[in-house]
Amino acid sequence: MKRKRHSIKNFLLCFSEVILFAALTIGGFFSIKGYDMYRDAISQQPLSARVEEIRDMPHFTPYSELPDFYRKAVLSIEDHRFKKHGGIDPIAICRALWRDLKTRSLAEGGSTITQQVAKNMLFTQDKKIERKAAEVFAALALESDYNKDEIFELYVNTAYFGSGYYGIYAAAMGYFNKQPSALSDYEAAMLAGLPNAPSAYSPDTDMELARKRTFQVLQSMVKNKLLTQDEANGIMSSVPRYQAGNSLKQF
Repeated sequence: MKRKRHSIKNFLLCFSEVILFAALTIGGFFSIKGYDMYRDAISQQPLSARVEEIRDMPHFTPYSELPDFYRKAVLSIEDHRFKKHGGIDPIAICRALWRDLKTRSLAEGGSTITQQVAKNMLFTQDKKIERKAAEVFAALALESDYNKDEIFELYVNTAYFGSGYYGIYAAAMGYFNKQPSALSDYEAAMLAGLPNAPSAYSPDTDMELARKRTFQVLQSMVKNKLLTQDEANGIMSSVPRYQAGNSLKQF
């Protein structure tokens, strides 16, 4: 019996070593491909030049002009460890990998805000492993050259918010006919939740789904101790009525 148990233990140990070796080999292969993709992207235009192009866009909204509530809502729903990590969040990556393995898909990538900026600036939206690896190299470069506030403002000025609106200014004006600084807490929470699935959550597409997504954003803020439950409930209960259209207008 002891010999049988010993054999099983050795088999499991050897099997785990094979799996680990395969994972490291595959990881190394895609890391090399990802690095090549990153180098190719910045050889066409340096990262600093791309950043300046974004900052020179009409209606670029700097960090200082974003409502504090909106900043907190975005961090809470998108990347609540943003201020603590160096561009990559290992906890989020492991969680996303586990979910992807269970669903046998690449539905979740564990991307940080910095990685999303890198993707928006340098790469296509294709869900490929080598592109995810390229994001990592670009994210590390961004974190070494720019501070968190600068990276955050790059994110909100390049994110897609649905209905043809790119950037927080276009989204705030398009949906609410307001500049970002004038957004109410409810409006800010709604816009914070849109980039995750802009076509689905756009209030022009489905107002009720947009409202549910806004509730999720507020609940994430409660979970992260940025709001109390009573404050979140108060924001939801004060929602004005809107009519759907190319822009949302109170009536």
